[in-house]
Amino acid sequence: MIIVRSSKGGELCVDGYRVRIIEKLRLPSLNERLKAIREAFWNTFLLKNEHVFLDMLTDSGVNAMSDKQLAAMITAQDSYAGSKTFYELVKAVEDVLGYKYVLPTHQGRAAEHLLAKAFIKEDDVIPMNYHFTTTKVHFELAGGQVLELYINEALNTESTHPFKGNMDPEKLREVIRKYGKEKIPFVRMEATTNLIGGQPFSMENLRTIKEICDEHEIPLVLDGSMIDWNAYLIKQRERGYRNKSIAEIVKEMCSLADIFYASARKAMCVRGGFIATNNKKFFEKLEELLPVYEGFFTYGGMSIKELGAMAVGIREMVDESLVGSTVEQIRCFVEKLKKEKIPVVTPPGGLGVHLDAMKFLPHVPQNQYPAGALAAALYIVSGIRAMERGTMSMERTPDGREVFSDLELVRIAFPRRTYLRSHIDYAVDRIAWLYEHRELIKGLEWVYEPPVLRFFLGKLKDVDN
Repeated sequence: MIIVRSSKGGELCVDGYRVRIIEKLRLPSLNERLKAIREAFWNTFLLKNEHVFLDMLTDSGVNAMSDKQLAAMITAQDSYAGSKTFYELVKAVEDVLGYKYVLPTHQGRAAEHLLAKAFIKEDDVIPMNYHFTTTKVHFELAGGQVLELYINEALNTESTHPFKGNMDPEKLREVIRKYGKEKIPFVRMEATTNLIGGQPFSMENLRTIKEICDEHEIPLVLDGSMIDWNAYLIKQRERGYRNKSIAEIVKEMCSLADIFYASARKAMCVRGGFIATNNKKFFEKLEELLPVYEGFFTYGGMSIKELGAMAVGIREMVDESLVGSTVEQIRCFVEKLKKEKIPVVTPPGGLGVHLDAMKFLPHVPQNQYPAGALAAALYIVSGIRAMERGTMSMERTPDGREVFSDLELVRIAFPRRTYLRSHIDYAVDRIAWLYEHRELIKGLEWVYEPPVLRFFLGKLKDVDN
């Protein structure tokens, strides 16, 4: 964002880019939408994009690329091994994040897979500020147990706490006392925490967690897929950072992590991912696995064109004029929903707007998946494709018991540099109508339930038609 003083007092936030290529949108008719969601078995993941008006399912891999990124894809030096473009990526990582060693992967979950293979043993425990779906599955498949050490305020959806993504330091100390450092391969911090509403952690908290890790010689791993948003919110909310640049904040965050990994599909606006570190032993341990699961270390399962765009994306994600526009859109959306008295997660975070489905649909029990039902209903009334982030996104226990999510959220994601204020006004109007008529919404039940990550391919039916 470009921040300037307003002639009427205060500040003006001005987008630091202009739109030069557009994609035409079509609003399908109500009958088309109803037919489409039925054919998709009430799972918004199974909708075809041709039946969607505003595709706000995710910010992953659907962000608007810059002209410089597109140019980099054209000029990339295609080569299986030793491409100059790979070394441009390494230089970008070192300049922006401060890491010497870089391992490209085809996306973020591939990085999680390698970390699990390299570091996690049977009966290990992995503390984190909150889990992400693919992270949890990879770590559990490797024999580990994920422990969520969030602060008490994290699950309060209507809150003013500025850093609900913080890890509780006392809970971490207790875990170390209980299990011993030998059972903790690393501690993971996610910036921002996806499943509790895109909430950031503070620099102070990250520094405290790092001190505890160092005291016990436990590596600290940072998932920086959305580090740009976390840095922007630190700049806005944390004392002592108002006058620091996004680039300075990002580099300071990275200086506290022993291993950094990211899905480039988010902050960097390109398909792919990578792991980075300054620890040569960690690098060599991971490098051995890369050719087995991803590809040679200078392309890591991606096309060289994507590596070129990623190198540019890393530099652009800390560009003051480009960072923050989407966070400000999210804030605007949340403020408009609050005026309509619609239950939504506050304070606004990164990633998107999160409707509180349990407060929106108090009559729908968790075993009928209120967040999934609300996401389907939102699509019917608006053509907006959002994502369930609740019990459907959880895994059953080994004996088949349902695990109820801490929160039932409908995430309306904001791909970077993609949607406009008029789209926000439209969404608020449709959500307000839906809230007024919320008694129409019933629950869902499974027709087909995959054993792992069921929310992707699962099929459901609507309760009581």
